[in-house]
Amino acid sequence: MTTPHTSKTYHIGDARVTRVTETHLTGLTPSFLYADWDATLLDTYPPLRSNLDGTGEHAIISIHTWVVELAGQTILIDTGIGNHKERPFSQMFHGLNTPFLQRLEAAGVRPDDVDHVLLTHLHADHVGWNTHLVDGRWLATFRNARYVLPQGEVDYFGTPASANRRIVFDDSVAPVIEAGQAVTIGLEGGDYLDGFHFHPTPGHSAGHMSISLTSRGETAIFSGDVMHSPVQVYRPTWNSVFCAEQERARESRRWLLEFAATNRAAVFTAHFPQSSAGLVQHTGDDLAWRYL
Repeated sequence: MTTPHTSKTYHIGDARVTRVTETHLTGLTPSFLYADWDATLLDTYPPLRSNLDGTGEHAIISIHTWVVELAGQTILIDTGIGNHKERPFSQMFHGLNTPFLQRLEAAGVRPDDVDHVLLTHLHADHVGWNTHLVDGRWLATFRNARYVLPQGEVDYFGTPASANRRIVFDDSVAPVIEAGQAVTIGLEGGDYLDGFHFHPTPGHSAGHMSISLTSRGETAIFSGDVMHSPVQVYRPTWNSVFCAEQERARESRRWLLEFAATNRAAVFTAHFPQSSAGLVQHTGDDLAWRYL
């Protein structure tokens, strides 16, 4: 079923992939997001203007979950911001209250139907619906699911550098670990289930992973935060303000773009607006983005 907060369903071999949107953010300017921002890019590639809000001054950033249905299993890729989360470091994330679970159900998925939750990384806008508040306690939202966490991200939260984001781990990650529902993927990545593969794409965060899906000869990749908008397809060296390690972020982006173009893989992004899904294509020596 399609609602204003779901996308059409895409088919990757035998897999069905549907976006369920939590919210859209429009408070950030491109010049804030990208230190190298040059507005003449919009003149060179006019379709990029469609990724800005009605004022033409702010980027549209989608926060959503990808639902994958394959071989009788229901898999979520990342889980958004979540409701009622204390986020003193971000007013955009703080105390959110959306009908996300109702939207998920409108797409045909009840929380207890979810078998696996695959996480690209452990930032606040990717793990929030891992848990929900029940009688003052954070409990797993998806009671029957196995949560798959990148080990490098878990390790990061054991370091002093994570102190100002520790609240995210405590309310959205630790409860699923304590419930015995979590497994980790090692730093080198690896296969999961039949058809998924975790690829190390660090830079945005310490243990960031992108996740590919292959079924009946067709390929997709869930890019996480390797990119935040189509701008970075045309300017792969432009890091967002949120990238922790600059050169590693660029290397990961180059790898992902080449993987997508070479394999003709559908790219299911974490924050692009419009459909949030598209193709990366070679155009001479450059790359281009086309929404699906």
